[in-house]
Amino acid sequence: MATNVLEWLEATANRLPDKVAVADPDGALTYDELLDASRRAGTWLAERSTPRQAVALFLEKSPAAFACMLGAVQAGCFYSVIDVRQTDVRVRAIADALSPAVVLTDAENLAQAQELFADTPWQVVLIDEALAAEADDALLASRRAQATDVDPLYCNFTSGSTGTPKGVVVSHRSVIDFIPQLDELFGITEHDVIANQAPFDFDVSVKDIYSALRTGARLQLVPRAYFSQPTLLMDYLCDTKATVLIWAVSAMCFVSIMNGFDYRMPSDIRLVMFSGEVMPPKQLAVWQKALPEATFVNLYGPTEITCNCTYQVITRAYAKDEVIPMGQPFPNEKVFLLDEKDQLVSEVGVQGEICVSGTALALGYLGRPDLTAAAFVQNPLNTRWLEPIYRTGDLASYDADGNLVYASRKDHQIKHLGQRIELGDIEAAAQAVDGVLRACCLYDGQRKRLHLVYVGELDKGEVTAQLKETLPQYMVPNRTHQIDEMPLTKNGKIDRRALEAVCRIKR
Repeated sequence: MATNVLEWLEATANRLPDKVAVADPDGALTYDELLDASRRAGTWLAERSTPRQAVALFLEKSPAAFACMLGAVQAGCFYSVIDVRQTDVRVRAIADALSPAVVLTDAENLAQAQELFADTPWQVVLIDEALAAEADDALLASRRAQATDVDPLYCNFTSGSTGTPKGVVVSHRSVIDFIPQLDELFGITEHDVIANQAPFDFDVSVKDIYSALRTGARLQLVPRAYFSQPTLLMDYLCDTKATVLIWAVSAMCFVSIMNGFDYRMPSDIRLVMFSGEVMPPKQLAVWQKALPEATFVNLYGPTEITCNCTYQVITRAYAKDEVIPMGQPFPNEKVFLLDEKDQLVSEVGVQGEICVSGTALALGYLGRPDLTAAAFVQNPLNTRWLEPIYRTGDLASYDADGNLVYASRKDHQIKHLGQRIELGDIEAAAQAVDGVLRACCLYDGQRKRLHLVYVGELDKGEVTAQLKETLPQYMVPNRTHQIDEMPLTKNGKIDRRALEAVCRIKR
């Protein structure tokens, strides 16, 4: 069994040296070229860092950026990709947390990076310089010799919608534990073309990256801009013969809402996995109709447990008002529910907080022992040995088939008119209404009002009228807001903070 993810790259480069490893519209690298480039960058970085130090990358995804990410790993460091579209304040907060050995960027983002980091101790360097170095076999071997499988591999920062961004640190061992399970369950092989939607600073991309490295699949990077241009996106999926999509729910909804399949059909797609938010059955149905032979899988899991901990293979159509189950745990992951008194929940329909234990747990939050101690705790059901668990803050229950079914975030469960309400239940009811494409429900605790925000052609008065027929009176939104487009966070989730401004909700 591997102890370092670079072993996957090396084995694949030895087996398939001339096969394309990673590509985008501007270029490609074979597995042999990717290995060579990562070793060059790794040598350059090793000369400027100490083991287990962070390397920051301030750029958009590209084959060269990918090579430098792996170069950080070759140097015995861990990488963190910083989204160039974030606010200056957030970028600096992330960089301060990382305290990186160096900030790597590209020509397109050099001026912005130099301005952002002008008064910091961190050197800003073009990736071209790192990739132009000569590989030093002895230096790289010495870095590998002192490495362990619990060394950090990457650090991804949470969206930070509720405050300062938190850096989730994930080890080699966690990725090495999870990725083979994913590949073997869903048959990902060297013959696949994985169309990468997620940015490299979002953990959905971890599945794309390391499934490709391990199996020899082709990692086809989809430019961010294509997700606002449906014809470009559909042409790209067809022309690159994409076979596997591991996408955020919002990216899939973009295709279905914009009628992408009416323009061109990507008929090579055989596997579609989605995560990040609850998938509206109405939008999934569009995909199922377009790709009837494809396998669809609902994935669940926060960044803190290395991508995903449960999955549900979709075997039927779901009614518009149904919630698609989270399903069953992945192998070697324990997923269970605890009630408010830390007692195990096993009864059908009874909600509890989703808790996870196993090798896939992250190493905690970078430089935040207080937050780490609050979220990564000893399993209260086990008093006999050390068993850390991650408390997700998500609520779920079991259905009659033993599948987990997501309910909401704990902080999306509110008390209104003396009744406990799941905001997700209102959202599901709204999205079941014909003429509503996406919906989000928020609560104004000061004014005691439920706000529904939706995208769709139906008049808001008619939306409210239909909800009165399906929801109890105390769950009917007090205010309904129709908008043209749902605002998204950088990770493709609905931006609830932006919607608070739409609803004029004060914190």
